[in-house]
Amino acid sequence: MAKKPKKKTAVNMSGKRKTAIARATVRKGKGRVRINSKPIYIMEPELARRKALEPVQIAEAMNRLTDVDVAVNVEGGGQMGQVDAIRTAIARGLVKWNGGAEGDDEELRDEYLRFDRSLLVNDPRRKEPKHQMGRGARAKWQKSYR
Repeated sequence: MAKKPKKKTAVNMSGKRKTAIARATVRKGKGRVRINSKPIYIMEPELARRKALEPVQIAEAMNRLTDVDVAVNVEGGGQMGQVDAIRTAIARGLVKWNGGAEGDDEELRDEYLRFDRSLLVNDPRRKEPKHQMGRGARAKWQKSYR
């Protein structure tokens, strides 16, 4: 007897940027997006809010956000690192949720990739460690022979 695929009750996805980690939970709801229990629309500064809203606006334009709530918890890193982690987590969560039992929503995924690849792919860049004989990763102590 074949097993009937279970209907998803929630999808958990994460996004990372530098040392910031965002965990998004997508579940059935009314289209609300919250970051650390606060609505995304009151996020400050405005530039960060606009950047965090990009995956939400693309999903709204494709009618993929009408019946889901997205809750994001983010910690670590700086302000813009957190914003990049948030947008990656939201985009991944929506792609997984709208795909159903068969996997990912290819149409939404392709639209995200066309807009900006970093919506679905974590940025692998990290800080270069300090090396010996210098103040930082690249600067070296100056020397004079006179």
